[in-house]
Amino acid sequence: MGYLIETVYFLTAAVFILGLKRMSHPTTARSGIVWAGYGMVLATVVSFVHPQIQAGPGNYVLMVIAIVIGGVIAWWGAKKVPMTAMPQMIAIYNGMGGGAAAAIAAVELLKDHGAKVPETHILIMAVAGALIGAVAFSGSVVAFGKLQELKFFRDDAKFRFTGQQKINAAIFGAAVVLGLVIALSHSSSGALITVFFLLALAFGAMMALPIGGADMPVVISLFNAFTGLAVALEGFVLGNSAMIIAGIIVGSSGTLLTLMMAKAMNRSVSNVLFSNWAALGSGEAQAVTGSLKPMEPPDAAIQMAYASKVIIVPGYGMAVAQAQHKIWEMCKLLMERDVVVKFAIHPVAGRMPGHMNVLLAEAGVPYDLIFDMDEINEEFSTADVALVIGANDVVNPAARTDKASPIYGMPILNVDHAKNVQVIKRGKGVGFAGIENALFFADNTRMVYGDAQKVAAGMIQGIKDLG
Repeated sequence: MGYLIETVYFLTAAVFILGLKRMSHPTTARSGIVWAGYGMVLATVVSFVHPQIQAGPGNYVLMVIAIVIGGVIAWWGAKKVPMTAMPQMIAIYNGMGGGAAAAIAAVELLKDHGAKVPETHILIMAVAGALIGAVAFSGSVVAFGKLQELKFFRDDAKFRFTGQQKINAAIFGAAVVLGLVIALSHSSSGALITVFFLLALAFGAMMALPIGGADMPVVISLFNAFTGLAVALEGFVLGNSAMIIAGIIVGSSGTLLTLMMAKAMNRSVSNVLFSNWAALGSGEAQAVTGSLKPMEPPDAAIQMAYASKVIIVPGYGMAVAQAQHKIWEMCKLLMERDVVVKFAIHPVAGRMPGHMNVLLAEAGVPYDLIFDMDEINEEFSTADVALVIGANDVVNPAARTDKASPIYGMPILNVDHAKNVQVIKRGKGVGFAGIENALFFADNTRMVYGDAQKVAAGMIQGIKDLG
C-alpha cells in the first residue's frame, strides 16, 4: 500500500508541475488550472487510504464533511464573486492555505505521542511551519480587509506609529523563542502553544496593517510564498511527499513573483514591508506645471476614430467601474475602422499580479493584443492616442525625473511619449503614492472625467455617430 501511495503522490507532483507549466502562457493557462485540479483530486482521493488516518474511523467522516463544506463555499464563491473582487478572494484563499498548515502543526504539537516522541528536528519544522502559516493567515486576512475596503482597514496611516518596527520585531522574537522552547523541550502544553500561536497571528496582522494599497500585489504574493513554505514544512512533519512538492512549488513560484513585483516598482521587498510609502522620497518635490484640460467622451471618440494606432492602459479604475466589456466593445469598433489597437499592462497595475490580464480575458480581448510593459514601451512614441483608464502612479513621468518623489526610479509606461493622451478618471484625486501626476497636466493630455463604463459608453456612441 505504501508503494501505491507514493506512486500516486509522484504522479500528483508531475500533474502539478505540468499544470504550472501550462499556466505560464495565457492560451494554455485554463487547461493548466484544470490539470492542477486533477492533481489535487488525485491527492485527496489517495489520502483516504493513507495509514495515518486509518487509526480512527471518525476521521473519514470529518474529511468528507470538510470536503463538502469547503467545496460548496469554493463553488459558490467562484460563481458569485465578481472579477473585480478576485484579488481579495485570492488573498483570503491564500490565507486559508496558511491557516490549514498552521492547524496541522497545532494538531501535531498538541498530540499525545506516548512513548514514541518525535525527533527534535521534526518538532522544529512543525513549529516553523506553524509560525509561517499563522503569519500568512492573519496577514492575508488583513490584506483581504484592505482590498475589500472594509471600514476598519481603510486608513493605512492610523496603523503606523513610532517604534512600530521594534514592537513587531519583539513580537516575532518572542514567538520564535517560545516556539524553540516548545520544540526543544518536547512540550505539548496547551497554554504555551496557544500563546505561541497568538504571537504568530499578531505578528502577521501587525506586519500587514500599515502597508498601503499600492503595495498589496507584492504583499499578496509574499504571503502566497509563506503559505507554500508552511505547507512544505508540514509535509516533512507528516512524511507526505505530495505536500512537500506542492508546498515547494508554491513557495518558490511565490518568492520569484514577489521579487519580480518588487523589481517592477524599483524597490526591495524589505522596503515594501518596513518603509512607509509616503516617506520614500527625499528633498523637495518638483512642482507640477500646466493645467488640467477636460475633454468630453464624443470628442475623445473622434480623436481615436481617426487615429492609426491606439494604445490602451488599463488600471484599477477600469476594475472598479467594471468597464472592461465596454472598452473591448469600443476597441472592436476602432478595429473595424482599421485602427491598430493594443493594450499595455504594467506589472503592478491593479490589486494583484495579472489583475488587468484577468479582466481583459473575461471581456474576450485576444491575448495577442495584450502586451507587458517591456514589450510595448517603445511603441508609445508611434501611437496617435494613448488611452489611460484609471491608472495613476504607473504612468507618472515624475518617476523618471523627480528624485524627491516616492515613486522615483519605478519603471513606468511611456504614455507621455504618445502624440495624444486621454485619461479616464473619476475625479481629480491623487494615486496611491499621494502625489500629483505630471502626465495629467502635460500639453498633450486631456482628462475625460467620469465613471469608466459610462465614459466608454459615450465613446462608443461617438464612434457610431461617425458612421
